[in-house]
Amino acid sequence: MESRRGPWVVFVFVFVFLAWKLVEYHCFPDPRVYAQAQRQYWSLTPIMGNRGYIQDSRGNTLALSVSASSFFVDPEHWSPSSASSLIGLIPENIIQKISGPLEGRYVRILRRSTPELAQKIIDLKLDGLYEEKEKKREYPHNTLLAHVLGYCDFDENGQSGVELAWNSTLYEPPGHRILIRQTGGRSIAIGDDGDYEKEPEISNLTLTIDIRIQYIIEKYLDEAMKLHKAKWGAVLCMDPKTGAVLSMASWPTFDPNNREGLSYPDRVLNNAIGRAYEPGSTFKPIFMGIAIEDGLVRTNETFQCPARLKVADGVITEAYKKGMGTLSTPEILIKSSNVGMAQIGIRSKPLDMYRSLLNWGFGKIGDIELKGVEKGLILSPGQWRGVVPANISIGQGLAVTPLQLIAAMAPVVNGGEYVSPYIVQEARNSSGEIVYQGRKNTIRELLTPETCSWLRKAMRDTVTSGTGRQANTPLTELAAKTGTAQVAEKGKYVAERYVSSIVGFWPYENPQYLALIVIGEPSDGKYYGGEVAGPVLKKIVEGMADLEAFDDGKRL
Repeated sequence: MESRRGPWVVFVFVFVFLAWKLVEYHCFPDPRVYAQAQRQYWSLTPIMGNRGYIQDSRGNTLALSVSASSFFVDPEHWSPSSASSLIGLIPENIIQKISGPLEGRYVRILRRSTPELAQKIIDLKLDGLYEEKEKKREYPHNTLLAHVLGYCDFDENGQSGVELAWNSTLYEPPGHRILIRQTGGRSIAIGDDGDYEKEPEISNLTLTIDIRIQYIIEKYLDEAMKLHKAKWGAVLCMDPKTGAVLSMASWPTFDPNNREGLSYPDRVLNNAIGRAYEPGSTFKPIFMGIAIEDGLVRTNETFQCPARLKVADGVITEAYKKGMGTLSTPEILIKSSNVGMAQIGIRSKPLDMYRSLLNWGFGKIGDIELKGVEKGLILSPGQWRGVVPANISIGQGLAVTPLQLIAAMAPVVNGGEYVSPYIVQEARNSSGEIVYQGRKNTIRELLTPETCSWLRKAMRDTVTSGTGRQANTPLTELAAKTGTAQVAEKGKYVAERYVSSIVGFWPYENPQYLALIVIGEPSDGKYYGGEVAGPVLKKIVEGMADLEAFDDGKRL
């Protein structure tokens, strides 16, 4: 009996062993075999997540991400003879590339096409040609506010402006799309929007910018740049009481939707925060304010102002090369006397004035929520020798950015407070939580209310009877200070190269707006700030007055 059971025992043992192996291979395969089998039937393709949108203070969309179609070929299933079907739809060099042997499993042929072009390619139904969904950043207003918004690369990573500065808030992790592979190599997606590891949410950024004011400012800046054939320009408008930036423009500009324009550095540079220049006479109210507070000058003094004044190793001259006779302290600002300011400048102590300028935000990077902010240049106290103090009093011999200058002018307008300028009103993450709120931030008190009132009166008189008359408007009481500065190169001022500017606030009795216009190197023969930048400020003020009248009409 035992001899008969022997073969059966062996048979049962072999049967059980084989059965177990079958179960093991089918139910518990080697991970490498499992992954290879999966790739034959389905694949997990990464797709871009949602990048948050950007809006202005009134809720108008400034930047958003939309779906776009990209295409690639899988050489394993692609026939080079099919390339001719894509002629006229994709670049010629790509046609040539995919008309021959290809390596690998992924060859991109087109990225982020228009919906119309994508549909034409899809309708061809070519084997081995696949569509993949990506996100494309769009800026509905094209060039408007381009330097503030910035732009993104092809993978939706911010490269400049708020897109770069707030990239970590705006960026969302990518999801994945599941593709089922069919016979012939064609794949179809499971679900219209793909299956995500995490349901995508959208973060958002709200700016202090009013896009309507931005439109007015960019319109008249562009007109002035072309009229005067200037090289560069910048305009800023802010609420002088809070520091909220209402508009920021730079020229030349670019369209962030058009990647070809991004290769020109002078177009992408935001002059409002990234260009340092000598401010000229727009700096005089600030220096005068410091001098009054420090007791260097009395508000009722008089000065003899000839056409030229020898100061140590240099000479200070009036802009029109004519003497102005006897001028009172306010008349020095109203008529923009260089000789009068120089006499006040040489009274200053280098170390004290240097520290004061630092307190006013010059020579340091501001804390506005943007990248690419320059700090300008102020000579160290040890270099304030000879004519330097006189030069600085008239806005020469130091370099500032437009943002620094308008921020320093705010204390004159608001009663003496230096407030940090800010451009982001609110930031929310993808969970809807507020992660940042911009608000008024008073750094220090710089001027007494009495000094502010005196300076504002002088600036109002500058518009009614001084160098700013071309900015005057019947629609509101405007106060301003003009500026004309020579351009220095390699330590020497260059003939016929100037920067024309004007800074102003309105309404005079209760200032709501503070604006700075800077026109760099006009070349049509005019260069004085009053005649070049003055009319621009007037147009901006009147344009904004029309806007307010429209709003009042709607409220009625």
